[in-house]
Amino acid sequence: MDKQRCGWANKTPLVRDYHDQEWGVPVHDDRRLFEFLILEGAQAGLSWATILVKRENYRQAFDTFDPERVAHYDENKIQVLLQNPGIVRNKLKIQAAIGNARAFLELQSRHASFDAFIWELVGGKPVHNAWHLPQDIPAKTPASDKISKELQKRGFKFVGSTICYAFMQAVGMVNDHTLDCFRHREIAAGDG
Repeated sequence: MDKQRCGWANKTPLVRDYHDQEWGVPVHDDRRLFEFLILEGAQAGLSWATILVKRENYRQAFDTFDPERVAHYDENKIQVLLQNPGIVRNKLKIQAAIGNARAFLELQSRHASFDAFIWELVGGKPVHNAWHLPQDIPAKTPASDKISKELQKRGFKFVGSTICYAFMQAVGMVNDHTLDCFRHREIAAGDG
C-alpha cells in the first residue's frame, strides 16, 4: 500500500521525492538556507515543480550557492546567466540573487549566522501546524510578514510574504504537511 502524502506531492517522481525527503525538514545550514532563499525567489510566478527540474542547473550556474562567489557576480556573469536555458532567465531575479548574496553576507557578519537570525524570527523551533486539507494552508502568515519585512529592511529582494512562507515551509520552519500525510507525524516527532 502506498503511503498517504500531501495532495500536491504525487505530481511527478521528482516532486514526490522532494516532498518525502526535504520539504518541511528543519534546515540549519547557511548555504542550504541561501539556496532555498534564491530558489523560492526564482519560483515567483512559476510552479515549484519547474524550479525542482532546474535545481541542479541552478547549483551549477550559481556556484553551488556559495554566497561569497555569487556576491561578486558582475554584468558579464549576468549576461552568461541570461543565456543559460537551464535556469529561469529573468534579469530581475538574477540581479536579486546577486544582491541577496551581498545582503546575506552582511547579515551573517552582524549575527552568528543566517541560520541564527532567521530561526530566531520563529522562536528558534519549528511550528507544527494541523491542517486537514491543502486548501486550509495559508499562502502567508504574520510570521512570514515579519520575516519579509526584516529581510527587505536588510536589502533583500524577491522576499515578499508569500515567498517567505514558501521558504519557511521548505526549510522546516513550519510543518505544513497535512495531518493525513505520513511526513507530518515523522517531522513532528523529530524524525525528519
